[in-house]
Amino acid sequence: MRFIFFLSLLVLSGGLIAQHKSSVKIMPKKNAAVEVTKSLEEGASDEKLAIDYENLAKEQTGKGELKKAEENYAKARSLYVKLKNTEKVALIDRELAKLKELQNNIDEAIVKYQSAARLSKSKVQQSLNTNDAGRLANISNPEARSNLIQQKIDILESTPLKEDKVEAFQQMAEVKLELKDTKAAVENLESALDFVKDKPEEAIKINRDIAKAYASDNQIEKAIEINEKLVEKAEVVKNPKVKVEQLQNLSNVYFEGKDTTKGLTSLKQAYNLALREGQTFEARNSLEILANYYKREKQSQEVIALYSSFIDTLEAVIKADTSLIDTKLYQITEEKIAQLEKERALKDQLIEKKNRFNYVLIGSIILILTCSFFIVRAWYLVRKRNKKIALQSLRREMNPHFIFNSLNSVNQFIAQNNELEANKYLSSYSKLMRNIMENSNKDFVPLSLEMNQMQEYLELEHIRFNDKFDFEIYVEDSIDSDTLYVPNMIIQPQLENAIWHGLRYKESKGVLKLEVKQSNDYLYITIEDDGIGLTKSAELKTKHQKAHKSRGVNNTRERIELLNSLYKSRIILSIEEKTNGATGVIVTISFPLDLYKNR
Repeated sequence: MRFIFFLSLLVLSGGLIAQHKSSVKIMPKKNAAVEVTKSLEEGASDEKLAIDYENLAKEQTGKGELKKAEENYAKARSLYVKLKNTEKVALIDRELAKLKELQNNIDEAIVKYQSAARLSKSKVQQSLNTNDAGRLANISNPEARSNLIQQKIDILESTPLKEDKVEAFQQMAEVKLELKDTKAAVENLESALDFVKDKPEEAIKINRDIAKAYASDNQIEKAIEINEKLVEKAEVVKNPKVKVEQLQNLSNVYFEGKDTTKGLTSLKQAYNLALREGQTFEARNSLEILANYYKREKQSQEVIALYSSFIDTLEAVIKADTSLIDTKLYQITEEKIAQLEKERALKDQLIEKKNRFNYVLIGSIILILTCSFFIVRAWYLVRKRNKKIALQSLRREMNPHFIFNSLNSVNQFIAQNNELEANKYLSSYSKLMRNIMENSNKDFVPLSLEMNQMQEYLELEHIRFNDKFDFEIYVEDSIDSDTLYVPNMIIQPQLENAIWHGLRYKESKGVLKLEVKQSNDYLYITIEDDGIGLTKSAELKTKHQKAHKSRGVNNTRERIELLNSLYKSRIILSIEEKTNGATGVIVTISFPLDLYKNR
């Protein structure tokens, strides 16, 4: 008979649901599953999706779908791990521990509680999770569990965690019942009631537990009294399932108290209410209890009448039972969620591969740029070093010629038996050479030092050619020659050219002027002579002398070019022959005043 009933129920309910769905446009409820679907479809952020998975898991926990709840909590946890939200991971681990405990997976629950304690930064959460892990570790020791739960209650006393407080008092009531202390169990359940006054359904469940506690202690009348009051309270709750369940619960208590008549009456009320409210599965449960009772009493006709009545009303019940449609829609939603999760996982994999490629590419570019930077830098430093070496080489190239000319002068004095002049010349020459050698490794020297060296050099040359020229040196008063730097020995070759190739060949005595002035952020050094000039000098020179002069001028120009390149400056050398009947050459060297600062 039961097989025929259930077969009929399945066939009829399946057909009616299909018929109902085809005739009515079904709009899914705005539940957690729909929110998850929406987030997956819209590609919501990981944080939003994690929150939706959490809400779905909580909803499933309330429905008793513990395995599904566990799966969705695990999904939320993975996202929070990805987001590096350690505190949320700890809270999820606590919820997973509770689910493991509800499924009696004690060892796994302990591991999860310990993980939550380890990850949480909150001292309260650390204490609660450690306490719960210890409570489960003493699952076979009610006294130890009682002490640990009391510690938990004490921890929660100053916190706003109502749900945890309710749970703690319920756990304490459970332990007290194990210890046969009904009074203490009821007191703890009543303490739990204080925190669910704004949640009628939760209050009804706790009152049921109070009634069960009295029933376990054979205080049936007390249990019946509580359940009868709960029937009245269930009327206020806008949930027909709660009303039906409470009538079923009252029926069980009546049966325990051997009051069969009231038990049957309450059970029939539950059955009829379930039929009216479209609670198909609750009607079936009530029907099974009634049928089993009539079978025990060998009242077969009553059983047949019950099943027949149920079959007659089944179509109307199913049409009124939106929970069947919700269940079917929920299954469809779950399938859609699974598909969307696969798509999101595939998309994440593609993004991860793309990001990995981008990271490798960016890393390679950075490596190439870094290597290029060091190569260019090394090349630049080598090039700069080479320029400095070349500059030093050019500067020192002038010294042998200067030394050779000076020694010739000494030799000339000795040949003329003019020892006094030779000694005087050697003394001045040694002083000048000492200064030149001391500063030979410097690109720049103070203007005052350079002018002193030029003074000494001109004095030496004047000793030798005193009948050929006189010289004048003028430095503008506004110039601070001690702080202003100029290129080392850049003036001497121009003075030498003026003396040896211009003034030396003049029939009358000439004048060599060395002037230093500043104007418009530039320093101007002018070497002016009234010698025979460039044109006539070129006519008089031998082939060897022409080559030497060319090399001297080129040396100076090369030095200037290197200085401009090394120090990003603008030194200019200008050589002009006098015109309008005058003879001689004017050489001008201009330097930026901040040349040394840019070194």
